[in-house]
Amino acid sequence: MRTKLKKGESLVLLIRPHWLTLALPLLFAVAGIVVGILIGSYGYFIPLIPFCYLWYKIVQRNNNLWAITNLRVIDEYGVFSYNSKESPLDKINNVTYNQSIWGRVFGFGNVQIQTAAEVGSTTYYTIEKPKELKDTITQMQEEYKKAQIKTQAQELADAISSGTQHQSKRDVAAEIEKLFELKQKGILTESEFTARKKKILEE
Repeated sequence: MRTKLKKGESLVLLIRPHWLTLALPLLFAVAGIVVGILIGSYGYFIPLIPFCYLWYKIVQRNNNLWAITNLRVIDEYGVFSYNSKESPLDKINNVTYNQSIWGRVFGFGNVQIQTAAEVGSTTYYTIEKPKELKDTITQMQEEYKKAQIKTQAQELADAISSGTQHQSKRDVAAEIEKLFELKQKGILTESEFTARKKKILEE
């Protein structure tokens, strides 16, 4: 991976196109060898073109990757040029995947990522481990949200700690974190979470 990770960022999963994307170029290379042998001494150069094509597709597959970190999804691609784009976890609205019968047998599929950006959605075709990619993004989003609410709770606790006598700032942060977890599990609605958080901060 060429993209440098930020401070506090860690790589969670690295995904590339499925190896089946090399099947057709490999078939061309084998066919070129067979034709070259059949032609004889004048056919030595015939396999060069399919072999160059195979080399190109191998390099393309190695450079085409999706990296999931605890902060973002990074998409890198390119052979002679380098291209990279990223989607912050908090900007991803939805992640879906689909697999055909052959996809389930060989372990490949398509993944669609919908973001709040102008592009809207991006579909990645014939990638390895599509379900793992989708589940990892979803898991990282949940952990990112928890980290964010923990940071916000601590900042709120720090802000009101000077005027709080019967409750420490650590208690305030812990209570808000518990409320957030209840909201994530569906036990509390958004309005109930907001109301209880407000009550804690006003005590």
